[in-house]
Amino acid sequence: MERLVDGLMSDDSEDINDDEDIEGMGDISSNSSEDSSDESASDGDNDRNSITEESKAGTSADGASSHPDNLLLDEENEVVKAILSGKQLCRNHPPSIILEDMITDICFHPIVDTIGVASITGDIYMYKYNNEETNLVSTIELHLKACRDIEFSENGRILFSAGKDLCIGITDVETEKLTRLYEKAHEQPVYTMTIINEDVFATGDDDGVVKLWDLRQKGNEPIFSIKKVEDYISAMITNRDAKYLVCSSGDGCLTTLNIPERKMHLQSEEYDEELTCLGLFKSERKLLAASSKGKMYVYNWGEFGLHSDEFPSISKAAINCMIPVTENIVITGGENGIRATSLFPHRQLGIVGQHDFSVETLDISNNGTLIASSSHNNDIKFWNVQYFETLNVTESVKGGKQKWFKHNLPSSEINNRSDFFAEL
Repeated sequence: MERLVDGLMSDDSEDINDDEDIEGMGDISSNSSEDSSDESASDGDNDRNSITEESKAGTSADGASSHPDNLLLDEENEVVKAILSGKQLCRNHPPSIILEDMITDICFHPIVDTIGVASITGDIYMYKYNNEETNLVSTIELHLKACRDIEFSENGRILFSAGKDLCIGITDVETEKLTRLYEKAHEQPVYTMTIINEDVFATGDDDGVVKLWDLRQKGNEPIFSIKKVEDYISAMITNRDAKYLVCSSGDGCLTTLNIPERKMHLQSEEYDEELTCLGLFKSERKLLAASSKGKMYVYNWGEFGLHSDEFPSISKAAINCMIPVTENIVITGGENGIRATSLFPHRQLGIVGQHDFSVETLDISNNGTLIASSSHNNDIKFWNVQYFETLNVTESVKGGKQKWFKHNLPSSEINNRSDFFAEL
């Protein structure tokens, strides 16, 4: 940007020098004309009158010249002003992060402005971010194969990680030292994990096995293990009471465990699609489960046998991940990009952002103003979603469901065609 400004300014100086050269040539011409024969007085008067009229015509009412060279200078000066003004504008979200390796998970730090990024190589990258830049501050080499899930503890001091190498790592965030390693924690690669409290966490693997772990226990043995499904555990979630652990799976059902009693509580009916991700809403009274066919099922917390409401999919494209941004609005990521949905009333709100490929992971920052998303393009994008705090979800987009589907929200940075033509 600075080079462009400098280039424009240098062009201005060249034009000014050209004008000086032209004036110099005029002096030479006037000197040579003194040596030539004099023309008649009437012809000279006519020429002077003609020049005077032309110069008047070439000067605007405010005294500015309309000479083509001067107009070009004015235009270039306006461009320079626009560029300088644009540089002064503040971004409302950090710039993108691009990795050489495939991104498998992302997780915001709960206290400071740092985001952890897990990769297919098993490494974890720590980036500090602000609205102007993102900086890689450390690389933690933990797993021999893909690191599939990372989670920070509530106080941000511990980083939990699990991967395809069957291991679970516990890392001190400040020192970046591995404080504990659960080797061969599962017989199959760990797919997902969740933190229940400061001592207990849970993991689920590709074979449908769920295990509970207690950091206070010595050794590498879980405090509880259960297998009630045949396909992978896609997501796990609990609430502040930490009584129930709800697990979704590729089998298309929810399996709920009673954490204090360390036993199975309930298993839902089986759907004909994979259940891919979970979220809590309405002060943790509602559980939302999304599917590989783009549907969303609502459960009353504690009543996990059958959903109480169902939201059909517009495009039937898979929903891979979700994140609550308010008590009533969910942001989902998948083959149709990043989209926002109001749950009550149920309404498609529009497009939050876009990637070139399917969105695989989502997370929300510690202050709730930013979400981050990643795709198979090895990129992480940030979106400012603060506008959801004041968004009126009762206002519908005119034109029906297809208009909702194509509606761009402020964070997408893409104008809707109807908005563009409305300004004309």
